[in-house]
Amino acid sequence: PTCGSGSLLIKVAKQVPSKKVAIYGQERNGATHSLALMNMYLHGIDDAKIEWGDTLANPLHLEDGKLMKFQVIVANPPFSLDKWAMGFAGEGNTDKKFKMEASLDPYRRFEWGVPPSSKGDYAFVQHMLYSLAENGRMATILPHGVLFRGASEGKIRKQIIELNLLDAVIGLPEGLFYGTGIPACIMVFRKDRTRKDVLFIDASGEEHYEKGKNQNKLREQDIEKIVETYEKRETIDKYSYLATIDEIRENDYNLNIPRYVDTFEEEEPVDMEAVKENIANIKKELQEVEAQMEQYLKELGL
Repeated sequence: PTCGSGSLLIKVAKQVPSKKVAIYGQERNGATHSLALMNMYLHGIDDAKIEWGDTLANPLHLEDGKLMKFQVIVANPPFSLDKWAMGFAGEGNTDKKFKMEASLDPYRRFEWGVPPSSKGDYAFVQHMLYSLAENGRMATILPHGVLFRGASEGKIRKQIIELNLLDAVIGLPEGLFYGTGIPACIMVFRKDRTRKDVLFIDASGEEHYEKGKNQNKLREQDIEKIVETYEKRETIDKYSYLATIDEIRENDYNLNIPRYVDTFEEEEPVDMEAVKENIANIKKELQEVEAQMEQYLKELGL
């Protein structure tokens, strides 16, 4: 739904073993949309359907006037997009008082709640969930705020969890993406879930990535560990936790990763005797150095 120059789409398409895959995307920025089309051709994909327009106010992948359904959806939407709903305000309406309401959307995507006007994250998430086929799965990269912010976002989060659509939350290291240093997370959703749990993975620890000068990087082994933990759905000390829906309810639908994965490191207890001895040694050394200085100054006649 926010396909940019299409690189994520191409990467995902290349993962399909049979190579039988139809690619759809939509992008609001005209120049970026052209870039996406070119990118597809350069990668030998000549039948991608990439539309140009605002996915929220004007979704262009439709069937019989309804949102088209997809088996797999991936997205890296703009983080906390301000004024995300302006496309619903009508031509020339820059009225500061414009207030988005669920009834303004003919596709009824915001019935679980209308996201705050200054944060479009859940507008994209709801669009994707409403565009997801019955056996579909989706993954989207979002800022951590979506996991715990309250008000309407809290209501939407509650609905998503109660409908058992959330499959996993993966916390990533900071500085992975161009243009933003803030740490992001991946939220994975599935439509056909029978299990009643959510897997939390905290892959943000220093041992789980490689520090770069301008940008940090997930190495092959880091990615493998995330994927393997996701597939096995196991709890690993200081790394992952399989939470029941009841535990999430008890936390009032707050999905902040540290609530579930404890990465706290115990500090070594301080040996007071050793510290005392250390201080005594330093004092002694200081006395010797001062006496030596005294000697030198005397010899120099100062």
